Amino acid sequence: TPDVQAPTAPSSLRSTGVTGSSVSLAWNASNDNIGVTGYEVFVNGGTSPAASTTGATSVTVTGLAANTTYTFTAKARDAAGNRSVPSNSVSATTTGSQPSSSKLIVGYWHNFDNGSTNIRLRDVSPKFNVIQVAFAEPVGGAGSGNMAFSPYNSTVADFKADIAYLKGQGKKVLISIGGANGTIHLEDAAARQNFVTTMQSLIDTYGFDGMDLDLEGSSLSLNGGDTDFRNPTTPRIVNLIQATRELLNRNGTGFILTMAPETAYVQGGMAAYGGPWGAYLPVIHALRDRLTYLHVQHYNTGTVMALDGRAYAQSTPDFHVAMAEMLLQGFPVGGNTSAMFPALRPEQVLIGLPSSPQAAGGGYTTPANVQKALDYLIKGQSFGGTYVLRNPSGYPGFKGLMTWSINWDKFTNFEFSNSHRAYLDALP
Repeated sequence: TPDVQAPTAPSSLRSTGVTGSSVSLAWNASNDNIGVTGYEVFVNGGTSPAASTTGATSVTVTGLAANTTYTFTAKARDAAGNRSVPSNSVSATTTGSQPSSSKLIVGYWHNFDNGSTNIRLRDVSPKFNVIQVAFAEPVGGAGSGNMAFSPYNSTVADFKADIAYLKGQGKKVLISIGGANGTIHLEDAAARQNFVTTMQSLIDTYGFDGMDLDLEGSSLSLNGGDTDFRNPTTPRIVNLIQATRELLNRNGTGFILTMAPETAYVQGGMAAYGGPWGAYLPVIHALRDRLTYLHVQHYNTGTVMALDGRAYAQSTPDFHVAMAEMLLQGFPVGGNTSAMFPALRPEQVLIGLPSSPQAAGGGYTTPANVQKALDYLIKGQSFGGTYVLRNPSGYPGFKGLMTWSINWDKFTNFEFSNSHRAYLDALP
């Protein structure tokens, strides 16, 4: 009679050492009725062994990327070819230098088919550092606070595996909230608590590294009489701040928070403060201690007044430099010099751009013109434009670029990610 009894699972899988390209592992032996003949080690949920042994209870997995976290499991096999269930999982991070550039490209991945391209999450171009999964949206109305997400082109299990795969490559995968169709109004404590509970469930289910606030339209709007960004009174703004803070506290200091407001809601608050104008400023200000990246959308916008009192138009190097420096210098909210919005740190600031002309109604900027703006903004190398930096030497710590979107970038044969990754990697 053929033997069909599988060995017991290896126990106490543990990391015993790491280098820049390898992880050494050990485990306690399995038992089997006819004898264990070897073990197989799997990486990041893969189905093919990354390493195997003929009886030894230790192995070194090689060929790994530096400064990257990997998750391992082990299985035992016997002479009849039966395999055990997996061991416990263990994670280990290889040593080594950071990626070649500290500058980031952040991209939004469509959880829908809009005629651009359909991309499995794990197949996102490796040129992106941070992937924003777009979007978690409200269910039961804008005021319910209940947030939902389900992958449109894969099973939940495959999507979770794709997120784990990308994290194993050193990427960060965030869940983005809102979007053009995802209006959210947290008007009361019940909606706020629903938001926290349902968002935490999504974070736990999928293993997201953080969350992105991409609230547009009426999601954030200042009520009449709400005139001080440092002490907001509008319920939907106060509740959003409190809910986000609770999620940050629950998920620890490594949890990433990003925001992608439209220009009216941020830089537009210098010319006027009320309604949509400047409505993101109290949220940014209250959470600035935990804000990882702010990437304002430099698209689908009219002209915006800059620090020099001039109005600049989208799609131009002047616009990108002027809008970014408002965040790097700070500005008087509503023109009131006694209500200064304080500067953010350079490493918190990115520029948001369309990856192709089709990706937005306006604001597409050629790679050459984007890089003119970056040369000035980062290195202080002027392109001879109208806007003059307040800090003439530039901001070497400026963090990089965001794009809508990963899918539209593929649609135009990766023009955005290829050209800008090469530029950012070449910076000193």
